[in-house]
Amino acid sequence: MSIEVNGVSYETDENGYLVNLEDWNEDVAVKLAEGEDIRMEEPHWDLIKFLRNYYEEYQIAPAVKVLTKAIASEKGMDKKEASEFLYGMFPKGPALQACKIAGLPKPTGCV
Repeated sequence: MSIEVNGVSYETDENGYLVNLEDWNEDVAVKLAEGEDIRMEEPHWDLIKFLRNYYEEYQIAPAVKVLTKAIASEKGMDKKEASEFLYGMFPKGPALQACKIAGLPKPTGCV
């Protein structure tokens, strides 16, 4: 499977995740987001940057618990508010959808 962005074809797996992490760029992210019915706005980009930085540091995508805790801390929210915030942006699951848009592998374990 693949997606096409600006005349370039990018290989994806059967779930729509990029096969090659180095293929990611912001135009690819927008295309992946469109496939998830998500319009990228500043809070989305902030989360995408957080995920990419986390992955770069730990070589794994964070579980929803880690993501929720980080957002709660960053935004001065409690965990419930942070969870609602994340699911508001990524209704099908913040870890799954956000990681896909960030060009990261599908998270494993507790998502």
